[in-house]
Amino acid sequence: MLRGMTSEDHSPCATVTTRVSVRDLLPQDLPACTWSGSATHLRHVERELTRAAAGEVDYLAVCTPVDLPVAIGGIDYQVSEEAGTIGQLAVLPALQSCGLGTLLVRAAEDRIRDRGLRSAELAVEEDNPRARALYERLGYVAYGREPDAWDEEGPDGSIRRHETMCIRMRRSL
Repeated sequence: MLRGMTSEDHSPCATVTTRVSVRDLLPQDLPACTWSGSATHLRHVERELTRAAAGEVDYLAVCTPVDLPVAIGGIDYQVSEEAGTIGQLAVLPALQSCGLGTLLVRAAEDRIRDRGLRSAELAVEEDNPRARALYERLGYVAYGREPDAWDEEGPDGSIRRHETMCIRMRRSL
């Protein structure tokens, strides 16, 4: 169930409640996911969907009753033999703080359990305290730091390498 309140001055002016469901993200969903990142990002997600067809990853979508994705994220089973690695989590910005991230992480954990694995791992950028607070509320514990990097697309279409430091977190399932 999704509940949200919005207004210009952030005071509640309306409450909207609707059911949401979690399913596999499909290639035909990608045009509706432009809110999640640039064209470069969506090409990466498309490559992950190819890996999903091979059973190497799961890629999930939280969808509205009209089947539009409003949150997406993946689980990679090739990073660690003991854990599923959750990543690329994104929630439609207008619907952040409505519980969709929690729902997506819990659904990912269910998929990991279904694979017979007993823990979930993820990485969060050090400069993203809001996401880290969510993961800590969900029971994830920091166990290390590591650099990470990926290509980012600028507004002009140029590609640059984004380098960052991430906190590795784990939760027993």
